[in-house]
Amino acid sequence: MRFLPRLLARAVRKGRLTVTGPDGERHDFGDGDGPHAAIRITDRSFDWRIFLNPELNAGEAFMDGALIMEQGDIYDLMEVFFVNKRSFDLTPSQIFWRGLARRGRRLMTHNTLSRAMRNAQAHYDIGNDLYRLMLDADMQYSCGYWADGAQTLEAAQTAKKRHIAAKLDLKPGQRVLDVGCGWGGMALYLAAVADVEVVGVTLAEEQLKVARARAAAAGLADRVRFELCDYRRVEGRFDRIVSVGMLEHVGVDQLPTYFLTVRDHLAAGGVALIHSVSRKGPPGVTGPFIRKHIFPGGYSPALSETMAAVETSGLWTLDVEIWRLHYAETLRAWRRRFLDAQDRLPARYDARFRRMWEFYLAGCEGAFRYGGTTVFQMQLGAARDAAPLTRDYIDRNKAALRAREAAALPGLLASSGAAFEAGRGAAGR
Repeated sequence: MRFLPRLLARAVRKGRLTVTGPDGERHDFGDGDGPHAAIRITDRSFDWRIFLNPELNAGEAFMDGALIMEQGDIYDLMEVFFVNKRSFDLTPSQIFWRGLARRGRRLMTHNTLSRAMRNAQAHYDIGNDLYRLMLDADMQYSCGYWADGAQTLEAAQTAKKRHIAAKLDLKPGQRVLDVGCGWGGMALYLAAVADVEVVGVTLAEEQLKVARARAAAAGLADRVRFELCDYRRVEGRFDRIVSVGMLEHVGVDQLPTYFLTVRDHLAAGGVALIHSVSRKGPPGVTGPFIRKHIFPGGYSPALSETMAAVETSGLWTLDVEIWRLHYAETLRAWRRRFLDAQDRLPARYDARFRRMWEFYLAGCEGAFRYGGTTVFQMQLGAARDAAPLTRDYIDRNKAALRAREAAALPGLLASSGAAFEAGRGAAGR
């Protein structure tokens, strides 16, 4: 190998990375103080292909079996990468590709109605079995809230739903819009625990089937309705709007449209809670591996560009909360569950897919634990006094919600599990 050793000698300064080439030659990089990993390269072309697009080609080499872990797993390699990320970012090839991506980011995230549906289905309609094995029992595919002594993924996801419900300051009988409702867990929680009516919208047909089956099995179909609908096509006004993990699929150009839509669907005195992956720094780009293989059309907006869109919408910003390491812990739990479930995954998830998914989970965990990726929760209002003026009400609401959970959640989760199993059986016939 000629080119890869030069790149790594420049970039890997902390930790230790050992690379064995196709001909058996061995190279060691780093100062030995920090994370360690050892890899073997089996494809000679990788030596020059890495320069064509480092992030994408490294991930695809792992997917294809051309990059094999000999010491540690792919997360250990990610740790070596992230503790040296600044050095990697300053390499000429990385500067070139990041610059090119920045110039084309609006085009890459230009999510028209038809493109938004294709993008959503490309990720969320790959089969519920995978998500069922990886996620918590309620199928929450977003950042958990690791507070109040939460030790399990289930506890963290329940705490997340409770935290959001408390900030929404819900009153019995209110109408709530859930934008990007997933498999329905948040909507069902709000209806069962907070006694509200919910309309949930998604663009993923597999999610929609499960969400509707869960509502029926839980006896909540009269208070929770799920629709296959783009947020731009929603009709009516709502007392509350909640959107968890949806803003990342909107796209740069559509941010103003998104918040104008939130404004137009909020009733007088209404409150919206927007939960999204974001970044510590200024506007950037989605990594090429994630953009191509995991979230086509996806982009996690910086707080600055999000606020710019909010400021022109006429909405009041009532509160902003930054979650830092919560998603790192959530992704660690997902990654471990995914790896533990290898012998239970259906055969359609072949070895290449499994390596792709492991790379995705490990890379994202590293980005939240070591990089500048974070999460914000933004509370917006139709009026400046739409929510109480101090945060004291959040803890009071949490206490009330927690008391109601004891009666509502066991039956809700049991019926939801039964609905999922029934749906899987029907799909297999």
